Amino acid sequence: MSGRRQTGVTLIELIVAIVVIAVAVSAVLGVLTINTGASADPMIRQQAIAIAQSHLEEILLKSFDDPDGADGEASRALYDDLDDYDGMTTVGARDQFDAAIAGLGLYTVAIVVSPSAALPAVAAADAIRVDVRVTRAPDIDITLSGYRTRF
Repeated sequence: MSGRRQTGVTLIELIVAIVVIAVAVSAVLGVLTINTGASADPMIRQQAIAIAQSHLEEILLKSFDDPDGADGEASRALYDDLDDYDGMTTVGARDQFDAAIAGLGLYTVAIVVSPSAALPAVAAADAIRVDVRVTRAPDIDITLSGYRTRF
């Protein structure tokens, strides 16, 4: 009987193989679960940045001085100069005509427009700083700033 060769797997070898495969699969699934849970965060942050950029661009394209001499227009659609935006706060992202943008209602936008002496060789009366802050609970808080000078 010494010439006969055995083939197959013993029960102990089978159990060890199952345990090793189970540990490997659980480790891979754990990593995938963590990545899947955090995969929406970059999109939410990018949306907040896009909202802030669009507001900042809209504001900085307005006139430095009030063209009609009447300060404090009644609605965003009528804003014609930089300081009209000072103190504006909206809940939910809105377009330049103040219409709500679908799907972006959880963002809050706050705008501060103030004179600035931060630019060298430019008088504070001739420079304005615009801060656009976009927040979304619980952990998105982005502030973009821009400067506009009288020219």
